[in-house]
Amino acid sequence: MEEKTIKQLNLLIKVKDKREKNKEIVTQNIENNSINRMHSSRKYIIFDNDIDYNKIFVKKDFELNSLNYLEAIKLDHRNYCEYYISLIKYNHPILFSFAPYDDYNSKIIKIFLFFFSFCLDFTINALFFTDETMHKIYQDKGKFDFLYQIPQIIYSTLISKFIDTFIRFFALSQGHIIEFKRVKVRDKKNMEKRHKKLLRNLIIKFILFFIFAFVIILCSGYYLSCFCGIYMNTQIHLIKDSMISLIISLLIPFIFYLVPGIFRISALRNDKPNRIILYKVSQFIENWFC
Repeated sequence: MEEKTIKQLNLLIKVKDKREKNKEIVTQNIENNSINRMHSSRKYIIFDNDIDYNKIFVKKDFELNSLNYLEAIKLDHRNYCEYYISLIKYNHPILFSFAPYDDYNSKIIKIFLFFFSFCLDFTINALFFTDETMHKIYQDKGKFDFLYQIPQIIYSTLISKFIDTFIRFFALSQGHIIEFKRVKVRDKKNMEKRHKKLLRNLIIKFILFFIFAFVIILCSGYYLSCFCGIYMNTQIHLIKDSMISLIISLLIPFIFYLVPGIFRISALRNDKPNRIILYKVSQFIENWFC
């Protein structure tokens, strides 16, 4: 009996040692993988504003773009080109909607917004086909006059952009989540309250977004059906105008996104008295026009 008991104990000890070794190997692999992922991804380490600076957070490009001036001076060390690329990466319509970037917006909503913008642009272009435009098409015997259509294309693009910006305000959740992460709350009870408030605000915004989007799509579909049914020979002109407007909306960001960086980098790299104003101007342009 004693020999059998000793053998069992030895077996248990061996099994326990083996489990401990396996546990250490798994733990070490997890730590190594975490370190490798941190080094392989482009992220920025941000320290908490406490006196001891013991707390560490990780922020991405789009989070750095939303920092206030004092935080940006400490943490944002990107040059003009890096900031410009971040704007293109996270705000250009195609990259924003289809690129697999890990932001804080719904992927489905982002894809929906891309096609919604095109539908909206199509409808606004149709609204600009007045009696004068129809008469011009009749005089040109159906030929597409690009120079004559340019003002109409530009106006429709600007109006579509304005409405699209309004809809995005209700559709996107990223700004709220970044703000939620930024505010420090030490009390668990207060954190739960802020979390519930965040969810409540997002639910309200999403409900309003779907209501506005549904109404706009319904009205657009009705108007386009009537327009194309009555003006059958004008459909080609409408499609051409809409495609040109879409191309313009995809090319403009590459030029327009050059502007915010001029103010932002100037504000962060000099000691002029108006540097805070310059920084706020850059954020205003980025938030409402990018």
